[in-house]
Amino acid sequence: MPETPRPERITDLSRLKAFTNPLRMQLYRLLYAAGTATASQLAEQVDQAPSLISYHLRKLAELGFVTEATAQSTDGRERWWQVSSEEGWGFRESDLAGTPEGAAAVGAVTRGLVDSRAAQYRTYLDQGAAWGPEWTDAAFTSEWLLDLTPAELAELNDELQAVGRRWRKRGKAAKTAGQTENREHVSVHLYGFPFRP
Repeated sequence: MPETPRPERITDLSRLKAFTNPLRMQLYRLLYAAGTATASQLAEQVDQAPSLISYHLRKLAELGFVTEATAQSTDGRERWWQVSSEEGWGFRESDLAGTPEGAAAVGAVTRGLVDSRAAQYRTYLDQGAAWGPEWTDAAFTSEWLLDLTPAELAELNDELQAVGRRWRKRGKAAKTAGQTENREHVSVHLYGFPFRP
């Protein structure tokens, strides 16, 4: 049986610190969604100078998060970029937060992720009427209050990851087959964490 693809696990603090810069996080997310893009295309989306975007893309490339998409380039002047892995990346706090610097970086990146996801969801809410009832009826937000052990929470995470991978594969296959009518990027945010009421 083939091994289940998993996000790259970041264990090197210097790599994680790349994403303490919110613009780099935003560029990575945009590039992941687009598949490939040039610095100029990304600059238009974030309202920044292409030279600044090129700088950040090169830094992300040095750290292995993005690579040049050489197959896209039709001439030597245009540099196309893509994420290095379609599986993305992740990290465990226990791997990186053993020092004050590590704890600060983990906190900053985690808060940056939450902020960017919340901003994306707020944008959807602000534009909800423009999507129409087909999309707004299909969209969801859910919360379940469960009583789990750490091992069970980890198992739940593995199951949800498998579901996400299956649907990503299905959507990608449909796009490849030309089934693009009414197909949009969809962001699914699920969180699982302990709390005490």
